[in-house]
Amino acid sequence: MTTIRFTKGHGTGNDFVLFTDAEGAVDLSPAQVAAVCDRHFGVGADGVLRAVRSESIPEGAAILAEEPDAEWFMDYRNADGSKAEMCGNGIRVFARYLLDNGLAELDPGGTLPIGTRSGVRDVIRSADGFQVDLGRWRLDGGEPLVRAKNLRVARPGLGIDVGNPHVVVALAGEDELESADLAYVPIVEPEPEHGANVEFVVPSDPLVTDGVGRIRMRVHERGSGETLSCGTGAAAAALATRHWAGRGAPDSWRVDVPGGSVGVRMFPAEDGEHVALSGPAEFVFEGELEV
Repeated sequence: MTTIRFTKGHGTGNDFVLFTDAEGAVDLSPAQVAAVCDRHFGVGADGVLRAVRSESIPEGAAILAEEPDAEWFMDYRNADGSKAEMCGNGIRVFARYLLDNGLAELDPGGTLPIGTRSGVRDVIRSADGFQVDLGRWRLDGGEPLVRAKNLRVARPGLGIDVGNPHVVVALAGEDELESADLAYVPIVEPEPEHGANVEFVVPSDPLVTDGVGRIRMRVHERGSGETLSCGTGAAAAALATRHWAGRGAPDSWRVDVPGGSVGVRMFPAEDGEHVALSGPAEFVFEGELEV
């Protein structure tokens, strides 16, 4: 049995159990991760974030080849124990965890590179916490049909990849958004090869205020169920709404989720358009856990 010193944290209600395993000695099994995330018998969380040095995890070789300064790798596991490519809320909480525990430094105006299964992601401080460059995004997966419990008919979605796969669905209004029962896994047809997070979105009225787009979102996360927030999902939802709105739609968005609000910004880069996510990173408590 192994004793882990952990921190419980969240980004707009999307919550995580974080611990340090610098040398990669504690590789939790899917069953152990699921037990930690269990909200009745464990700590309770949407996922587990293990801080491991990039040199100490197999996926880290590609990370260090891309960015030698990316000392730390965010080993993210969903609540069911499955591995995930990226987590937009999680990486902000992960960055704060590294800084608060003296594992990394982030000078004013500086950038903290962090390894993920989607590659290196750069984190900076922002007015409300941290901002992460999620990198290039792309339309991916076409326009599948999505069925969700309590929505009477299937709706077309839009497949978007922001380092992990998403399908975004526009709803007619707040009533539909509230009535969708996301305790059940939405059915996506055709089914994405590796699954997908599914976001349900309602635009604000007016859609744009002072140059900033506004939408409201709920999400069912692959491997975790409905969560109070999904950072990469918020980015995908903003990108999809801008796509539907057409020319003249803004590049800055506020996405309201059950756990709060996050900011999304699209901007040009040398390798194409990137999308950035900003929002808070909070700690709740610390403890020890035997696994």
